[in-house]
Amino acid sequence: MIDVPDPIIINAFASVIALITTVISIPGARRLFIQAGLHGRDLNKTSDEKVAESLGVVCGCAFLITVFIFIPIPYIALWLERGKYTFPHHEFVEHISALLSICCMILLGFSDDVLNLRWRHKLILPTIASLPLLMVYLVNFGSTTIIVPKILHAYVGNDLNLGFLYYVYMGMLAVFCTNAINIYAGINGIEAGQSLVIGLSVMTFNIIELNGASPDAHRFSLYFIMPFCAVTAALLFHNWYPSRVFVGDTFCYFAGMTFAVVAILGHFSKTMLLFFIPQIFNFLYSCPQLFGLVHCPRHRLPKFNPKTGLLGMSFAHFKSKDLNFLGRLCLRLFRLFGLLHVEESNGEGKEYMQVNNLTIINLLLKYIGPTREPVLTTYLLIIQVLCSGLAFLIRYKIAGIFYDIVV
Repeated sequence: MIDVPDPIIINAFASVIALITTVISIPGARRLFIQAGLHGRDLNKTSDEKVAESLGVVCGCAFLITVFIFIPIPYIALWLERGKYTFPHHEFVEHISALLSICCMILLGFSDDVLNLRWRHKLILPTIASLPLLMVYLVNFGSTTIIVPKILHAYVGNDLNLGFLYYVYMGMLAVFCTNAINIYAGINGIEAGQSLVIGLSVMTFNIIELNGASPDAHRFSLYFIMPFCAVTAALLFHNWYPSRVFVGDTFCYFAGMTFAVVAILGHFSKTMLLFFIPQIFNFLYSCPQLFGLVHCPRHRLPKFNPKTGLLGMSFAHFKSKDLNFLGRLCLRLFRLFGLLHVEESNGEGKEYMQVNNLTIINLLLKYIGPTREPVLTTYLLIIQVLCSGLAFLIRYKIAGIFYDIVV
């Protein structure tokens, strides 16, 4: 029997190479992107220096190359272990479908960066890219049963078969993961930073669960999440304040689909959502603007004060009478819980209102006041880390109170 090193060790070594390669490659790609016209200006700086956009595609390509090269390693090991005629076809198909979904999402994300697609497309694209993933799940597993909390056992039993709705849920998970990162943006380092914290949290969870009930599923997750963390760390190095590159929608889609892939095929979708606590809050907080109940400006990033060099809250301005019932209700609830800064004024005989843009970034600025951009990013990433700690607490200490089996 040939002694093959543990594929996780090989994957970790490949991830380190991917990190170094990506750090070195981004500056050269930055110049090419600027020459191709893929650049913008940082609205939170006084400088007019061109900043290359969509560098998430470099990060995504480095990830794909690493994982493509790694493909034979775990299956050669399994083949040698189980015998020549027991090749793990099911696991291999999962691996390929996962790569197909991620590759499609990188392509569609780059198309969005170049063509500036509308919001409805941002919902459709992840749904389409997740279809290979859902088909493989249907063929290999097909289980649509969920564990019911103990308090509901008397009403619906220990478990519940959702049928087709379970696939709708998994498709929505892919849509949520991609767009939740996309709308939690606007300052240097926040997209790559939050993704790195989530990725490291998932990696830690997988390592803990290697000795659990489903070690193969968590090994599969590690094969993807370790290279992802490596290339994301490289991108964060260049995207940190003062940012030399922008990550673009490409990275947000790539990161979100990677998380969806490992959650669905690794069978820990509920745990994955626990690592998205800040993103879930930011989405719910943003809903009045995202769904048109409150005026939503094109950019909701914080407002830069060129005199002080500090970032403060940005505002949405509108006429009070333009608010419908649901819009007024949302603002009233946010104001009741201290989540809103409201200013009212009269102009030309009309009543005007301005409220802080409904993002977690502006909300933090409401509480801490104007601050420097790198400090603001650091605070937000600390919150992300603390929420990951809360997620582990819920997963390993609190969930057992409500569920007999925790996944």
